[in-house]
Amino acid sequence: MKKLILLIALTSCLTLLSQQVQRTQIFNRNIKTLQIGKPGEKLGLPIIEFNSSDIIEVNFDEMSHEAHSYSYKVMHCNADWTLSNLSSTEYLSGFTTANISDYTLSVNTTYLYTHYKFDLPNNDMSFKISGNYVISIYEDNQTDKPIALACFSLVDPKIGITSNIRGNTDVELNGRYQQLDFDVNLKGYSVRDPNTEFKVVVRQNNRIDNEVTNIKPTYLNASKLSYVNNKSLIFDGGYEYHRFDISSVYAAGEGVESIRYTRPYYDAFLTESKIQTSRIYMHDLDVNGKFVINLQNSDDDNVEADYMMVHFTLAAKSPYFDGQLYLGGEFNFNLLDDVSHMKHDVNKGIYYNSVLLKQGGYNYQYWFLPKGATKATAERVEGSYWQTKNEYTIYVYHRPWGERYDKLVGVKVLE
Repeated sequence: MKKLILLIALTSCLTLLSQQVQRTQIFNRNIKTLQIGKPGEKLGLPIIEFNSSDIIEVNFDEMSHEAHSYSYKVMHCNADWTLSNLSSTEYLSGFTTANISDYTLSVNTTYLYTHYKFDLPNNDMSFKISGNYVISIYEDNQTDKPIALACFSLVDPKIGITSNIRGNTDVELNGRYQQLDFDVNLKGYSVRDPNTEFKVVVRQNNRIDNEVTNIKPTYLNASKLSYVNNKSLIFDGGYEYHRFDISSVYAAGEGVESIRYTRPYYDAFLTESKIQTSRIYMHDLDVNGKFVINLQNSDDDNVEADYMMVHFTLAAKSPYFDGQLYLGGEFNFNLLDDVSHMKHDVNKGIYYNSVLLKQGGYNYQYWFLPKGATKATAERVEGSYWQTKNEYTIYVYHRPWGERYDKLVGVKVLE
């Protein structure tokens, strides 16, 4: 009887794990600056092409000079980023796990850290199919206790995507919103029932809180699926991201009020932000929430760049009572969690937060999350304008009749 109960409990745990949505995130507070992408494309998305020479590179820091035994395993995911039902032999060639042997101690930094790095595919592991993948990084062979997850996509381009973004929407004319229209051109790609076999996902600035799924085409024929005037594809325009530069400890860069050395570490105090009340759009250059690690006059940013405690402040005499305020940006994988949560100080009349970040250039926004909601908006603090330059990514997945996984057959990035 005890064995039966244990088996049922184990089965339930595995079921819950398979249903859990996988996101790039860190679980161990000593792990910092997790990055995943193509080498040399610091502002690119973690997407590589199937059966090509493309490589996915994973980097992260552990905040000490102590030796750690890290390993990783790779798992295939469905279009919704839940784990697929495939066995590892169906999507991988070679080994299914590997040790992380490439690591380097930081050099001349106030915060000691060790930089770890590995690439995929490699001599021990390669991919058999396209789709979504998640890398689970763990220590001392504790596969059930990951220290971090890193997600990426492998696209096997079979279809074409043409797209357009406009301010003229069904909701309003040239106001706060942006309408995304696009066509999926099959180009002779064989599909029995396009309406049911395709799954389309759209992200704005790689955010997950407002991503759009389960989109049905407005109309379709044998050669094309059109997603035009679809109300599901109306997004807040938002506003351009704030930016700051902490690539030097000797001078305050753009967006930085001051840098102070308080033994034994550096603090970077950003220029205080204000709630936008003018409601007039002013174009400004940004990189849609991304960041780049950079140390001025460095030979190797990965191990020579230091960490600073970065202090964010937003002037606000009274707190928002109908929701919470968060920092939005890739530095925290666009997650709405304790790391990005802004606190309010009534006496100082500010929202504030402090985040330990590696030297470089960063983008961020202030996102308001209404009570009971899962989708944040920048409008409450930053304003929202149809003219704002955002990055939209369209993912097209195909699961033919009888297949057990979602192929990624097309990706389009629109800026």
